[in-house]
Parts: sequence; C-alpha cells; structure tokens
Amino acid sequence: MFIDEAKIRIKAGDGGNGCMAFRREKFVPRGGPSGGDGGHGGDILMTSSLSHNTLVHFRFNPEHKSGRGEHGMGSNMSGRAGEPLVLQVPVGTVVYDQETGEQVHDFTRPDETIVIARGGRGGRGNQHFATSTHQAPREHELGRPGEERTLRLELRLLADAGLVGYPNVGKSTLISRLSAARPKIANYAFTTLEPNLGVVKVGDWPHEQSFTIADLPGLIEGAHLGAGLGIQFLKHIERTSVIVHLVDVSDASGRPDPVEDFKIITAELASFDPELPKRPTIVVASKADVANPDKLKKLTTYAKRRKLPIYAISAVTGEGVEALKYAVAAAVAEHRPVRLEITSEVAAKLKPAYPPPAASARRNRR
Repeated sequence: MFIDEAKIRIKAGDGGNGCMAFRREKFVPRGGPSGGDGGHGGDILMTSSLSHNTLVHFRFNPEHKSGRGEHGMGSNMSGRAGEPLVLQVPVGTVVYDQETGEQVHDFTRPDETIVIARGGRGGRGNQHFATSTHQAPREHELGRPGEERTLRLELRLLADAGLVGYPNVGKSTLISRLSAARPKIANYAFTTLEPNLGVVKVGDWPHEQSFTIADLPGLIEGAHLGAGLGIQFLKHIERTSVIVHLVDVSDASGRPDPVEDFKIITAELASFDPELPKRPTIVVASKADVANPDKLKKLTTYAKRRKLPIYAISAVTGEGVEALKYAVAAAVAEHRPVRLEITSEVAAKLKPAYPPPAASARRNRR
C-alpha cells in the first residue's frame, strides 16, 4: 500500500519532579536537604531511513510518546532520564506543523536525524535551595512538560526523471521496459493508481551508471484543481531533474491533436508549480508502431520549433526505447543536483551481495 500523507500527534516525555528530602543518619546531626533532581523527559527524534518507502506505518499508528523522566529521590539521587523515541521516515519526507502550516524539515538525505520534540526539563530538588540563612528549604520544583505537536507528513518521491502524460499513453509499459518495476498494465484509463519507482541501469560494469525514474498516474485537464488523480500525485514530480513527456500519436486515444495534448499537460504542470515547465523536458511520441503519420509529423515539428528533443518509441515492440534510455541518462547526468552525501553505514547497505567479476576471477585462479 502506497501512503504518501499522514498526520501524527507526538508528545515528548515530561520531566520528573524534584524531591524534597532531608538527610537523617545516626551520626550525622543536621544533615540538611538531600532531595535529588528529577530526570529529563525523553526527546522524540525523526530520522530518514532507506528501509522505508511509504508512510503506511504512521497511517495506522498516529500517536507517539517518549518516556517521561523519573522523580528525584533522597540522598541526592537524581531520577532516570526518559527513553527517547526515534521515528523513521522515508527519504523525501517533508514535515509540516499542522497548526501553523510551517515547514519543520525536509528530509533529502539518508540517515538525517533531527529532534522533532524536546522532552521536559527535570525539576530541581530542595538541595539547590539551601543558603546560609535558609538551611532547611522545603521548596522543590516540578518537572516541565514535554513538547506536544501535531505534524503532517508528506512524502515526495526522489526520482531523477518523471514520466508524465495523459492516461493510457504507455507510461507503465515504458517503465517496465526500462527497469525491473512491474506496474499494472491494462487497456483503460487510470490503470496506475499510485506512483511507481524504477531504477534504470545504463552501460556495463565497471562503467555502469543508473538513475531512478517515476511513473506518475495519468494527468488530465484540470488536474491541479482536483480532476482525475493528478492532485494527489503532482507533488511527486517536484523533485525530478528531468521530465519525460509522453504523447500518444496513434488514433487509439480518440484525441485528434497531439500538440494540444502536450500543451494541456504542460499547462497543468505550470498551474501546480510555475517552475515545472522550465525543467529539462524530453518529448516522447508514444505508440510509434501504430502511429498516425500526420500526428507524428505535427508533434515532431512542434518539438523542433521549441528546441525540445523528441524520440518516437514503441514500448510494446521496443522500437526507440534504447535510444530514449541513453538520452534520459545523459539529461539526468547533466541536470542532476549535487550528489547525496552517503554515510559509511549507508554505503555498507548498498554494497553488492556478490563480488565483482574481476575479484571473483582472481579468487578462482588462486
């Protein structure tokens, strides 16, 4: 189940109360105040994890609390601090404060950790209130309450390239050709009900490169206002470096003008975010095996006039798919933002399960 939005309530631990006590031992007359401090409440931390790719674990568990601090005790013994709570979210999660609408944090790197709610401070025991003129204080402090917040989590896929276009133009078939992703494919509109993410590999080892590509559910006119499914998934294209715009040039769609189709989807992207049409865009004439020559020629002329690269492909037969793959890889390499900083722990997780061919060959020779 792909869940990209969730609302949670968090409550950091309260601080423990300070203790009021006096030292009473057999051979220690006038022992004085000996009340210990209360323990601090546990913080709530949030960290980005590569082991999660959806927010489903928050949808059905919306309340989270960390441990409270223990109260202070006699003999100047402080209470134990509360246990902190760590919440894991997928990379690409944006955290908003539900009450103010303010963005709290944007997790763009793996293993990035922040304190999302601080625990309350423990109260001071009566030992801290002793003075030369006030030697038997009965004052002590109560623990401070921990922070309590309501947060809205929004997941935006981190993909290098995004496939956009009208429903049933061949986006799901194309991503199944380019990667190991296996989305649902059928001959009707809105087959894709959730974004699909695939990894595309280009070249051979040891010079192999890869990029991620997202198949977004089909857009229609008025998507930015809620028509169709676009309003739910338009946010996922905001992080893509390259937009791959598929246009159906066959007669199966029933839409007579491919250029008008391109303009409508581009206008929907602009209505959602004016910066999206400025992204590097590759035009793809889809279903070239059954293309209407007039439609293909019209779309090609329009793309060349706007100085946009255009590729005619057939995801069913494989025609033009390889050339498109290398074109997208080149565009991603040119426009991809600064590479993510990967820690040693993350790098260890990404190591291949088997040694590379050269290492394997050396071991066999021995």
